[in-house]
Amino acid sequence: MYAIVEIAGQQFKVQKDQKIFVHRLDAEAGSKVEFDRVLLVDNGGKVNIGAPAIAGAKVTAQVNDHVKGDTVIIFRKKRRKGYVKRNGHRQSFTQITITDIKG
Repeated sequence: MYAIVEIAGQQFKVQKDQKIFVHRLDAEAGSKVEFDRVLLVDNGGKVNIGAPAIAGAKVTAQVNDHVKGDTVIIFRKKRRKGYVKRNGHRQSFTQITITDIKG
């Protein structure tokens, strides 16, 4: 059984006991979160598609940890002008574990 769910503006294909990284959620580590914007549920070949979301469907997950991603280097240069700018960015992520899918 799997579902396609929208979490923080992105769509993820999730299964039970799967660990995924999503954009930072406003939840404490160890707490449970529910996502009710489920777009598709496949239950052993029986597919239920929403328009755009399935009414009454929920995906429950447990927040494991808040982490930061790898560094992305932003480098700007204008040739022959002596302009060089180097900057970095680390995106904040939340690691969640899918505990239940109800379709």
